[in-house]
Amino acid sequence: MSVSESTPATARPTATAATVIPAPRRLGRPGRWLVAGVVLGLALLTGVMVGPAGLTPGAVLTELVGALPGVHLDSGLTTQQQAILWQIRLPRVMLGVIVGATLAVSGAAYQGVFRNPLADPYLLGVSAGAGLGATLALTQDGVIGSLGVPLLAFAGGMLAVAATYALGASVGGHRSSTIIVLAGVAVAAFFSAVQTFVQQWFDDSLLAVYSWMLGRLSTNGWADIVMVLPYVTLSWVLLLLHRRTLDVLAVGDVEAASLGIDVPRVRLILVLTATLGTTAVVSVSGLIGFVGIIVPHAVRLVFGASHRLLLPMSMLFGASFLVLADVAARSVVAPAELPIGVVTALVGAPFFLVVLRRNRGVS
Repeated sequence: MSVSESTPATARPTATAATVIPAPRRLGRPGRWLVAGVVLGLALLTGVMVGPAGLTPGAVLTELVGALPGVHLDSGLTTQQQAILWQIRLPRVMLGVIVGATLAVSGAAYQGVFRNPLADPYLLGVSAGAGLGATLALTQDGVIGSLGVPLLAFAGGMLAVAATYALGASVGGHRSSTIIVLAGVAVAAFFSAVQTFVQQWFDDSLLAVYSWMLGRLSTNGWADIVMVLPYVTLSWVLLLLHRRTLDVLAVGDVEAASLGIDVPRVRLILVLTATLGTTAVVSVSGLIGFVGIIVPHAVRLVFGASHRLLLPMSMLFGASFLVLADVAARSVVAPAELPIGVVTALVGAPFFLVVLRRNRGVS
């Protein structure tokens, strides 16, 4: 059915993306934000409270409120419990918020740019490049130092995407998203092969490498958050500013160009912006899969496909999802801890199959 057949004449004065991607009105605008805020708040509270330290909800809330300027409250927490809250629990939860929000919004942006519901933040070789960088750092830990893993992982991810675009451009990929994706597959395969070689050469570091690759949220205080926050903030702002542009791209390259959009330039900006945020969070969290696929799809099913709502909602629910996944990772086999990537894969793999079946007829 064409758009004109499915849209009443009175509802299509202009050829905007809203007429192409109608959003279901199951909830009013305030209701949507309220639901997202409540879910995120409950996830944050759960993430802070769950653990062996015996922190109660009342004591945690009192401690947090008491930290506000001009407020003096006694939470009843011991000095050790306060240290656990402020130096371990809160940094870990906030890192989960940042990583989850960034992976989810980057996944939504990738899916919009490439018009592919199965695209994710690692599509153009980010994971392979970051994995190679982290592997090099971990095998030379005594030489590079403690900051080597995030820095080389970040550099590796950016290098992989740069190589993908250079390879794609050499065969005319600046005009076709398909060629760029195929170039990303080739670059990822090459970087993965180099990584495997390095792992086999320095096999005494295999455990550390696999631990990083399966994903984890650091408990090294606030240092990781301070390091990645400028990059993810820039990524978030630029992606949110391009929400309407993504809606226009959804109608197709030819139609978008006819509406005055420089499609290759916009695609490059959006891909690099999403990649910047992805490489930043991957550098401190390792490779956490499926967040960029399952969260945008779940949000799309509930709130509609318009990127004006999809991107910010993906950020909120992505943050909630990863915080709760981290709670499960440190609770299921306590006192041991599962890699958080295992938890997201257990949830994401079945969801991925459902998405694949729903889109099997989509070319």
